[in-house]
Amino acid sequence: MRGFPADGCAVVIGASGGIGAALTRALVADGGFAAVVALSRRDVRPVAGALPGRIDLLDETGVAAAAARVAAIAPPRLVLVATGWLGTAPEKSWRALDADRLVEAFRRNAVGPALAMKHFLPLLPEGRAVFAALSARVGSIGDNRLGGWHGYRAAKAALNMLLRNGAIELARTRPDALCVGLHPGTVDTGLSRPFQRGVPEGRLFTPDFAAERLLAVIDGLRPADSGGVFAWDGAPVPP
Repeated sequence: MRGFPADGCAVVIGASGGIGAALTRALVADGGFAAVVALSRRDVRPVAGALPGRIDLLDETGVAAAAARVAAIAPPRLVLVATGWLGTAPEKSWRALDADRLVEAFRRNAVGPALAMKHFLPLLPEGRAVFAALSARVGSIGDNRLGGWHGYRAAKAALNMLLRNGAIELARTRPDALCVGLHPGTVDTGLSRPFQRGVPEGRLFTPDFAAERLLAVIDGLRPADSGGVFAWDGAPVPP
């Protein structure tokens, strides 16, 4: 990848998922990092050339331990949080709102990535470095025209605010580093599979295509872009 010093490692959190595994494969194939570390909550077949490890974003002690293991390998130049949770029945109306489901949406989509920020942002070295988390266009307040999907929308909006806050704080000590959100589009994974009906032709992406596009977007980002959310085509997602 362009602009990253070769002394650091790339880290994929959520490497057992469809997009996370594709990102791991693409980063190994790129060969631009000293190591690629693939962290996941469950044991999966490791990607050849990547260093596997365990992480549960809802276990802060484990997140801190995983960050320490990464730091012992090489400075993390690129940290990608490729996790998300939608569940099987997104709320179509306020009548479907449920406290437990809302809490779970925030835990999985906002709290977990926030804990990754807490423990990985301080490890970013000087010079070009990027922390990025998968967000979603439905987390945009300004772009919301349909309503519904209350918990997922609200949790992704919260994630976008957390990333913005992280970017502001990061810039005080690492002016060349970025903290951003990435919208991969609709990707053919287990998360989106129950909701793919009605996706326009040509807009259902394979995980490998999504990974290729997201890494290309990261290549094009500059420090002034920190705090933003960017779609698979490089376009900013409205706040």
